[in-house]
Amino acid sequence: MAAPNYAFAKKQRELAQKKKKEEKLRKKTGKSDDAGDTGKSDDSTTRPTTSQNG
Repeated sequence: MAAPNYAFAKKQRELAQKKKKEEKLRKKTGKSDDAGDTGKSDDSTTRPTTSQNG
């Protein structure tokens, strides 16, 4: 019988907790986009530079 892979199970639990935390934060802030993978949601970094040229 194969031994259980505890490291894999731990990583999966950590990923699930992180995903749940991010969803909770998104719901709390009212944002529903999936682009917030980095954890930062600064609007200044996502603005296009073409709007300044207008």
